[in-house]
Amino acid sequence: MTPEIKNSKPMCVYVIDDHPLMREAVVMLMRRLRPGANVVELDRIGGVEAAVKQHGPPDLICLDLKLPDTTGTSGIHELKNRFGDTPLAVLSASPAADAEEQCIEAGADIYIEKSAGAQEIGNALRALLTADGGFEELTPTDNKLSKRQKQLIVMLDRGLSNREIADELGISEHTVKVHLWRLFRRLGVKSRTQTIHYARTHGMLTS
Repeated sequence: MTPEIKNSKPMCVYVIDDHPLMREAVVMLMRRLRPGANVVELDRIGGVEAAVKQHGPPDLICLDLKLPDTTGTSGIHELKNRFGDTPLAVLSASPAADAEEQCIEAGADIYIEKSAGAQEIGNALRALLTADGGFEELTPTDNKLSKRQKQLIVMLDRGLSNREIADELGISEHTVKVHLWRLFRRLGVKSRTQTIHYARTHGMLTS
């Protein structure tokens, strides 16, 4: 008998951005990161319903924060309500300091500034796709830590739990976890202990 050949379904990525050039750049980047993926281009949230019927549900969503049919983080809420387990990356022209925490609180898994450049955007998306590993994908760039990430290092050194960090910063525990996830990948480490060791050996902690 001829053995049955099982066809694995290609990864389906939704890229939702109303700026044609930016959308095309993200699509090209995703095709380099995941050759063979089915990359679906949309210019607004309203096109998702028809896209799902034609292509199936997304395995990854790359979402522009400002779209013709969204206000604030409404697009994130809408997509996460429908595709709760699907990784969602926000790509925005707004500085992270202005919108990152609101987006993560709304359910986004990662916030990426469009000004970051193709390599950094690619690294961030790759890390999101390989959340169970992929630490070696990023090289340490401690000189680019955000103010929030520097705060987290100090709090980790104090031995605070995620709940204690959340209470002190006035954010949710989920947001703390996402911030830590990004910090670990930024430094190329895998744990709190390694983070503190890295910070001490690189002069990030004065004591």
